[in-house]
Amino acid sequence: MKPLECVRRAKIQQAVEGYLELGMPRQALDALDRLGDPTDFDARSLHLWGEALRMQERFNEALLPLERAAKAMPGNIHVWLALGWCYKRTNQLDLAIESLEKALCCEPTEALLHYNLACYWSLSGVKQRAMKYLSQALEINPDYILMVDDEPDFDMIRFDPDFRALCDRSTARG
Repeated sequence: MKPLECVRRAKIQQAVEGYLELGMPRQALDALDRLGDPTDFDARSLHLWGEALRMQERFNEALLPLERAAKAMPGNIHVWLALGWCYKRTNQLDLAIESLEKALCCEPTEALLHYNLACYWSLSGVKQRAMKYLSQALEINPDYILMVDDEPDFDMIRFDPDFRALCDRSTARG
């Protein structure tokens, strides 16, 4: 790619990131159209494309660019998080869990990964795994306890005595 094309692409990507930060996914997709054929997108553009589709709740459509971005950038936890988000919302919890576990290999101290894995395992009905990941999330960042009460993903285990004990201990520490 010629230097001017690289600069142009970088500017478009920067604009897309701005649109996404402002919650304007339609404008982000319009800007990405200026890059041409999506089959020729680089990893960053694929990620941005997937994020824009995800923000529009077009989860099935977001999977392809996010899967391609994950292959090209296996160390980028943001890609894995977005992919897990879309898998969850397309009723593919096993793949959502797999995505976040791959991200965890890259960033084992990222509380959000542990918290989301707790949510996904809870939805899967595997209480012990959910508790393990929630405990780790709370150990890394005790503020996550503030989200537990409003998190519908924990509804299946919310009244379990072990779950309540974990939440009570975390509340007492915080």
